[in-house]
Amino acid sequence: MKTILNEQQLAITIQRLTHQVLENHLNLENTVLIGIQPRGIYFSNRIVAQLKQQLPGSTIPYGLLDITFYRDDVRKGLHELNQTDIPFSIEDKNVILIDDVLWTGRTIRAALDALLDFGRPAKVELCVLIDRRFSRQLPIQADYTGKSIDSIITQKVKVFWKEKDGKEEVAML
Repeated sequence: MKTILNEQQLAITIQRLTHQVLENHLNLENTVLIGIQPRGIYFSNRIVAQLKQQLPGSTIPYGLLDITFYRDDVRKGLHELNQTDIPFSIEDKNVILIDDVLWTGRTIRAALDALLDFGRPAKVELCVLIDRRFSRQLPIQADYTGKSIDSIITQKVKVFWKEKDGKEEVAML
């Protein structure tokens, strides 16, 4: 196991990404954030918490998206269902999709398909913690990237979160 980001580096990276989002979406006007289930929500929860610190008193529209039935590999076995919770309209909004690891691009493609069930956004941006840039199968790129890494297909990148795994770290297995 090789550490890519330790706990301190992870915290700094999340802070930097939060600032980048605010640079492009001042006061988050007409902007909503959506975390991709299951593991992207730990990262999106951190981003939203940081945004609330930066914009005290602001309401930050934040939803969770389950893409299970939009995946093109759902036939390969049953996936655990998660809950979609988007209690607002995304019609004509700037949507920032948030996920932990961008690998093949298939999860994001599924998320884009799923989003259309909730309306037609004005713009969709992607924020990822880790970009495995040489493994892409679809032409999908992140607008906000915590760290880009080079890895081969047999390697796994795992993001550990305190509330799920008992520690905070990004590692290559």
